[in-house]
Amino acid sequence: MAAAWQPLLDWWFGPSRQAAEVAAQQHGLWFGKQAGQDAEARERFGVFVEQALNGDLEEWSDAAEGWLALLLLLDQLPRMIHRDAARAFAGDARAQRVVQAGLAEGREAALPAIGRAFVYLVLEHAEDLARQDEAVRRFRQLHGQAAPAEQALFAGFLDYAERHRAVIARFGRFPQRNAALGRRSSAAERAFLGEPGSRF
Repeated sequence: MAAAWQPLLDWWFGPSRQAAEVAAQQHGLWFGKQAGQDAEARERFGVFVEQALNGDLEEWSDAAEGWLALLLLLDQLPRMIHRDAARAFAGDARAQRVVQAGLAEGREAALPAIGRAFVYLVLEHAEDLARQDEAVRRFRQLHGQAAPAEQALFAGFLDYAERHRAVIARFGRFPQRNAALGRRSSAAERAFLGEPGSRF
């Protein structure tokens, strides 16, 4: 009998095993911002997301793949299901606790490289410079370990980690979230948000 989290991992990562192939096939799901995909996430996994946001499913962290799936429920899927709303970030605080606990135990070592990327993305989403530093360090390590055919893929992940860190180093928070969270943007943040490529 398949684990409860397996359908989510199958949907998120697809059938391929090579990281470059997985990314090529799944990129649109991960970063596409399509209403149909958001609706599918809500229909298929919305109940699990709510359970995770409510503090349930802690037992999933007993296995590395379950830990990864729980992080997806807390970090990635709320951003789809509740896109552009405050609740998109409702799982962030718990995701930070869950990811730190797992990393302290070395749980990511049991995951494939593309799975580790989504573990480290949790760090990249933190409005905290120390977590951003850790995200950059771990993505740099992931890039350094990548096979030649996957260097470009993980270079891209590293670039985005460095760009996220730069925003936190500058503002201490992500101005892109201000509207959804009801936060008032400073003049500098408003100018930043008007720049091309600022809304990654």
